[in-house]
Amino acid sequence: MVTPSDLSPAPATAPPQRTGTPEHELPRIVPRRHPGRWATAAAALLVFAMVLHSVVRNEAFQWAVVGRYFTTAAVLDGLLLTLWLTGAVMVLGFLLGTVLAVLRLSGNPVLRTLSWGYVWIFRSTPLLVQLLFWFNIGALYPTLGFGIPFGPEFVTVKTVNLLGPTLTAVIGLTLHESAYAAEVVRGGILSVDPGQTEAAQALGLSRGRTLRRVVVPQAMRSIVPTAGNMLIGTLKGTSIVSVLAVHDLLYSTQLIYNQTYQVIPLLMVATLWYIAVTSVLSAGQYYVERYYARGDSRALPPTPLQRSRRRLADVRSRWSAATAADARPTAGADR
Repeated sequence: MVTPSDLSPAPATAPPQRTGTPEHELPRIVPRRHPGRWATAAAALLVFAMVLHSVVRNEAFQWAVVGRYFTTAAVLDGLLLTLWLTGAVMVLGFLLGTVLAVLRLSGNPVLRTLSWGYVWIFRSTPLLVQLLFWFNIGALYPTLGFGIPFGPEFVTVKTVNLLGPTLTAVIGLTLHESAYAAEVVRGGILSVDPGQTEAAQALGLSRGRTLRRVVVPQAMRSIVPTAGNMLIGTLKGTSIVSVLAVHDLLYSTQLIYNQTYQVIPLLMVATLWYIAVTSVLSAGQYYVERYYARGDSRALPPTPLQRSRRRLADVRSRWSAATAADARPTAGADR
């Protein structure tokens, strides 16, 4: 039987007494010092400042001349041609390189061997030699004909009238880049887990659709960083077409300093434009890599702006904590 005494509330127990050292007497945690790191950083900044000072204050660079020719029509026209060459070569090179990569991974031994031979030849020959061969292709093949193989030709065109300097540069650079692009794409495809292909085949997807929908999107995580380096290398490599009298950025500046004899400032004009375009391409590469990293991790890597905001918020929180600690009265101060 339940009695009234059983229903009465239990007596409250006293809270446990806190033992140990008081909070204001705990030892202070001091972060680890890095004197060597700060000394190295200071020395590096000192060297950088000395180099920057020597470049800016050196009158031999003739910065006034650089500013005068930086946005002239001839230089901008050469810059546009350089950008057009870079874009066309990269698009055509990766299209052909993707086909070569697929052929190298095919089960057909003939296609696999021919693709390997193409990559071997064009990677073994210097780019300048390839461009000179294509520029003098008329000496090897005066005419090009279309017709029945090993039979009569229906249309004949003179090679000299067909291939100009700009088209020769596009062909030479594209064939050269496609050999490297084939290896980049092949490496990206091989980096994908074979289980992905097996799962797609189990779902009934064709080989081509499996490649487009499953393999290539995952392979882009490995392809994009190397492709970005190739893009920047192609941008700078287009300067070699100046030997073919193609009016790219470098050749345009060469035409100017051949008339004015101001070699150093005109070379600085080309250098600054190459640096500016490369910086833009590097920023674009970062965001493309971030886009294809969506399925690789739970959270995307922060952008530079997000990192700056996070560091600023961290500094503000530390400053607020330090200010609050200074304003807090110490124990026994009012006694």
